[in-house]
Amino acid sequence: MRIDSSVAAVVTGGASGLGLGTVRALRAAGVKVAIFDRNPETGEKMAAETGSIFCEADVMSEESLDAAFAKARAAHGQERMLVACAGGGNAFTTIRKDKETGEIKRFPTADFARVVALNAVGTFATITRFAQGVAEAELIDGERGAVVCTASAAAQDGQMGQAAYSAGKAAIVGMTLPIARDLARYGIRINTILPGIFDTPAMAGATPAMRESLGASVLYPKRLGDAAEYASLALELIRNTYFNAESIRLDGGIRMGVR
Repeated sequence: MRIDSSVAAVVTGGASGLGLGTVRALRAAGVKVAIFDRNPETGEKMAAETGSIFCEADVMSEESLDAAFAKARAAHGQERMLVACAGGGNAFTTIRKDKETGEIKRFPTADFARVVALNAVGTFATITRFAQGVAEAELIDGERGAVVCTASAAAQDGQMGQAAYSAGKAAIVGMTLPIARDLARYGIRINTILPGIFDTPAMAGATPAMRESLGASVLYPKRLGDAAEYASLALELIRNTYFNAESIRLDGGIRMGVR
């Protein structure tokens, strides 16, 4: 898929972190970009800074997604690229002993379901709307569109307390191939990136010592990943038409430990 001023893209979670890094890379190439995010204040600020448009969107709400896609298409026409970075997690072990009472407590099922839905269902809901819109568009160099999803290294080696997050991200990996098969007849490709430990706002609460320790756990280079490195791979997966149905780790060779 060409990456230039003749095409448009949607980036979910585009107001910060990996999503914002991707927005910057797409805009540097001239692509018209719609930032989908839940935070209007941050979203509008980043849209102004990058020359994009902001579309308030909650991937857990079908009505919100429909409105966001309608706004993006009214401004830019039919998008040809979707980079899905929206997601998140929590940290609860499956069961735990209360330090004060000694009671064994379980991970609330509703909290587990919410995280799985945010990552897997939210990503799928975004993909279906993108695919429905682009399926009848004119071919560009033999294809109609390209999707890049964001899973996590935790999909394959999640740590303690990451059962919900790992399950949600593993679901994205698991649905990549069947979605690629579903969309092939329409000339739409899909690939998934599994990032390791990246320097994103999620790391804002980490102390310098924690950041140094996390960086040291990476095989090489011994540092946290940069959003620009994620964006570089995302754009290559869009640009290279022979990439399809792949799930690719981007993690400096790290293999997550127990904790």
